[in-house]
Amino acid sequence: MRIEQLGDGVPEVAVVGSIHGDEPCGRDGIEAVLADPPEVERPVKFIIANEAALDANKRYLDTDLNRSFPGDTDSESRETRLAATITSELRDCTVLSLHSTQSYDGMFALVDELTPEMEDLCSVLSVDAVVQTKGANEGRMIATVDSVLEVECGYQGSAEAAENAAQVIREFLAATGVTAESPPQRETSLPVFQLGEPIPKAAADQYEVFVRNFEPVPEGDPVAAADDETVVAEEPFHPVLLSAYGYEDVFGFTADRIGMLD
Repeated sequence: MRIEQLGDGVPEVAVVGSIHGDEPCGRDGIEAVLADPPEVERPVKFIIANEAALDANKRYLDTDLNRSFPGDTDSESRETRLAATITSELRDCTVLSLHSTQSYDGMFALVDELTPEMEDLCSVLSVDAVVQTKGANEGRMIATVDSVLEVECGYQGSAEAAENAAQVIREFLAATGVTAESPPQRETSLPVFQLGEPIPKAAADQYEVFVRNFEPVPEGDPVAAADDETVVAEEPFHPVLLSAYGYEDVFGFTADRIGMLD
């Protein structure tokens, strides 16, 4: 784990990147901001979380770090120990956590619960949607550390995801008063979704998905396939984090659209 700080004092704002070692956009976005650092009005810390997994280009080495929170300093798993250290570092901070996907080329935000603080932050970030994940967060940092906003920055390993990460970091720093810059003004409302059940994925040689993330899927429509076995929508839903190969045992998740954020 690598920690850098801008400004003097004890930070109440933090940016975390590369919880997963196969998602370098967080590290790259942080390094881009540190290479051209802004003038800060209050201190902020930057954490590049899973450096060993980054070096190995693997999601994790022992256990999935983002399923290991709040962690345990005495665990045999390095990620579980690391989760405990990160949890301690982020205590009393408002946090931006940067991720990437194999399912969506734009940016979208995930929150445990859409509190007034999270509404204010999401409303000034360059994201396409907000996903509330409460009830589906076991072991994730977003449910363990107070005031965490996750942003999926684009396709895993892409230059665009790294650029998006740097952009959203600067927007977040403005929104939290770390910098004196004015946050961008949004011209359109943001759709808000509640994350639902996972969509199971059977063991197979080939996988396909037939629907697009955040677009409505009617009951009875084909959603995905594992070899020749087609998964059909049992009821209407909106897909979130849906991809052929992003997860080992699920295609992604169902979600309900629950409102709009102005």
